[in-house]
Amino acid sequence: MSFEELLSQVGGFGPFQLRNLVLLALPRLLLPLHFLLPVFLAAMPAHHCAVPGAPDNSSSREEWLRAHLPQEPDGTLSSCLRFTHPRSPSNSTLWGGGHSPGTLEPEPPTVACPQGWEYDRSEFSSTIVTEWDLVCEQKGLNRATSTFFFVGVLVGAVAFGYLADRFGRRRLLLVAYVSTLVLGLVSAASVSYAMFAVTRTLTGTALAGFTIIVMPLELEWLDVGHRTVAGVLSGTFWTGGVMLLALVGYLIRDWRWLLLAVTLPCAPGILSLWWVPESARWLLTQGRVEEAHRYLLHCAKLNRRPVGEGGLSWEALSKVAAGERVKQRPSYPDLFRTPRLRHISLCCMLVWFGVNFSYYGLSLNVSGLGLNLYQTQLLFGAVELPSKLLVYVAVRRAGRRLTQAGTLLGAALALGVRTLVPSGEPHPAAESSAGLGEWGLWSTALEVMGKGFSEAAFTTAYLFTSELYPTVLRQTGMGYTALVGRLGGSLAPLVALLDGVWLSLPKLTYGGVTLLAACTALLLPETKLAKLPETIQDVERKSLPEEEMHMKQLED
Repeated sequence: MSFEELLSQVGGFGPFQLRNLVLLALPRLLLPLHFLLPVFLAAMPAHHCAVPGAPDNSSSREEWLRAHLPQEPDGTLSSCLRFTHPRSPSNSTLWGGGHSPGTLEPEPPTVACPQGWEYDRSEFSSTIVTEWDLVCEQKGLNRATSTFFFVGVLVGAVAFGYLADRFGRRRLLLVAYVSTLVLGLVSAASVSYAMFAVTRTLTGTALAGFTIIVMPLELEWLDVGHRTVAGVLSGTFWTGGVMLLALVGYLIRDWRWLLLAVTLPCAPGILSLWWVPESARWLLTQGRVEEAHRYLLHCAKLNRRPVGEGGLSWEALSKVAAGERVKQRPSYPDLFRTPRLRHISLCCMLVWFGVNFSYYGLSLNVSGLGLNLYQTQLLFGAVELPSKLLVYVAVRRAGRRLTQAGTLLGAALALGVRTLVPSGEPHPAAESSAGLGEWGLWSTALEVMGKGFSEAAFTTAYLFTSELYPTVLRQTGMGYTALVGRLGGSLAPLVALLDGVWLSLPKLTYGGVTLLAACTALLLPETKLAKLPETIQDVERKSLPEEEMHMKQLED
């Protein structure tokens, strides 16, 4: 008897599984609130060098600033330089006004802002940029906060993937909740940039537990026919979190209170774990028959299946446990010891890198679309809903492999074509009023299409990868692939800095890597309507019919 047969007795989809999906919805909502938080937390408002003594009157103030600040080629005032001594008011008015060069004095020399910066507080009362002056020469530190965060997620993926296979899904989910709550509170109280960077990195490590544990814990209680529905349904909670972030960011304009708002929901999440069941599949692989028996009976009771105390005999469970019991503790080298698992792991590595690289490259860069920050975030969240519908239809009809490759290809094409469209991006200081220019509509449409396809690829990747690895290594495999994926996520914000070399270079880089991932996805085996493998032998056994058929053809 296999676990799938046990599950059919107690119900593979019913009130028990639906309750499980609802209880695990909170981590899905929290993840985008933290992962995409830099859109608001690290927003860079318009700024210029502080010029003490500037008058309050708007017209006089403008004249004063023009006397103290140089102009950029587009006519805006410099954000990072000021004159060593002011030009005369008359000279600053005449400068560039069509008078002969002989009537103008040469501009005074410039220096970096010696007295700090003044920021436009109309949109944000405070961000980490305004808190620690992460502008101009320090601009890279602002981007680096996202990189530090995803490095933490990378490390956490390794740790939680291994520990969840070793000590159980439910216990490690509690660790993730408590760690995220504590570290989020400490991060909101940061008194320096270094403290903030360290605590956000550790918060990323804690949040990795949600990314690694939630999907397998859901799938391991589901039968084959309902895994797709549940996978897409749980993915909609992520989309809800993306859209919720736009609302929360709009209502809370101070970065400390914003960070608190997305962290405190971990408290009710800790309480909800009282009703979250441990994976019976995992318990049987560990030989913990009594606990698995108790959870299976509870599942049958909620699903109203007529299974009494003797319905799931101890002998039957013991046989299943004996067939699935882990002979040795799972480890990362196990992912590469056998040919088929090695092939799956290497391909998933490239796929996950491309999925994360494109998704966060698009999601964390929401400027230049002719919309304000909140409208763009809401639009990027709304486009994920039809992406989920696309995944639901595609994986049922075309299968997991073609859906994964097709969505990645769609994202790559959208990014590639976007590089051919003139940007027409307004200066950041004027963006809110510039609206969509001549090519702005095309640029926005391509960005939104790319975001939609990248989200569809992300949803498929979680479902597909969970079905490829056996139960004894599922969390370890998810941790490994998430590790490489988060490496892509950590590099994505830094690639955006390449626009200083060539404006289209970041988009071209995102598209090229995503195209490589699409080709790699075609090398993975299909899992449509396949039973979840329980052991390494189950994974390797799937390749035997193909090999035997090939040998028979050679003999003929």
